[in-house]
Amino acid sequence: MPFFDSAGVRIHYHDAGSGEAVMLVHGFASTAEHNWGSTGWIAALSKKYRVIAPDVRGHGLSDKPHAPDAYGYASMGADVTRLMDHLGISRAILMGYSMGASIAIDLMLSHLERFRAIVLGGIAYDDGLEDKADRDAIADAYRADDPVTIKSPVAKAYRRFAESMPNDLTALAALIDAERLPFDPAKLAAVRMPVLIVVGSNDNAIGDPQPLAKMIPEAQLLMLDGRDHMTSPTDPRFKEVVFDFLPNALP
Repeated sequence: MPFFDSAGVRIHYHDAGSGEAVMLVHGFASTAEHNWGSTGWIAALSKKYRVIAPDVRGHGLSDKPHAPDAYGYASMGADVTRLMDHLGISRAILMGYSMGASIAIDLMLSHLERFRAIVLGGIAYDDGLEDKADRDAIADAYRADDPVTIKSPVAKAYRRFAESMPNDLTALAALIDAERLPFDPAKLAAVRMPVLIVVGSNDNAIGDPQPLAKMIPEAQLLMLDGRDHMTSPTDPRFKEVVFDFLPNALP
C-alpha cells in the first residue's frame, strides 16, 4: 500500500489503472476504500483512467493529527497537489464527494491550472455544516466519553457513522474545529472550466445545490431521483453521467 510524506503528514493512497489521471477525494469520516472502492468507482474508472484516491488526512490509513490547525480545506487540498507532484502529474481530473467536494472547490479556486475538469458530488453552497453551533455539537459528540450523553440527534448520527469505521474521533473533532470560510461567489463566477455537480434529490444533509450550480458559469447539475447523501455514490446513474461528461470536458 503506497504512502507519501505531505509536509510531515503521512498520506496513504490508492493508485490503479493508466491514462489520464483522476484524483478522487472522499467525504468526511469515510475513507478512499469506503467512498470509492466498495462503491465500484475505482474499478470502473481505472478501466479507462489512472485513478488516484488518497485517504484524506485524519482518515483511513493516513496520519491523524489532533490539532485543528492541521486541517482546513487548504491543508487537505495541499495533500492532493503534493500527491500529484509526488507522482509527476501536472494536471488531472478532480472528483470529490461531500467534504471531498468542498476540498475540490477550494482547489478549483486556488489551483485551477492543475485540473482539466471537476466533478462535485453531494455538495451545495450551504453544505449543511455552516452553522457553528451544529459543528460544535458534532465535535463535542466525538469527544464524549459516553454516546448516551449526546443530546443532538444530528451529532448522534455523525458519531454513529464515524464509529462504523476505524476512525480517530479526536482527529475528526479537530477537523470539525478547523476554521471554515464560505467560498467567494465572485471567485466561483470567474471559474472557466467544465464542472459537473451530482446530488441526490433526497439529500437532506446539504442545502439546495441550485445556487452553487448557478454561481459557476459552466456547471452542469444532475439530481439523482430518490437518492440521499449516503446512497448517491452507489447509484449507477452517477457513474453513467460522469463517463458521459469526462470525454466531452477534456480538451
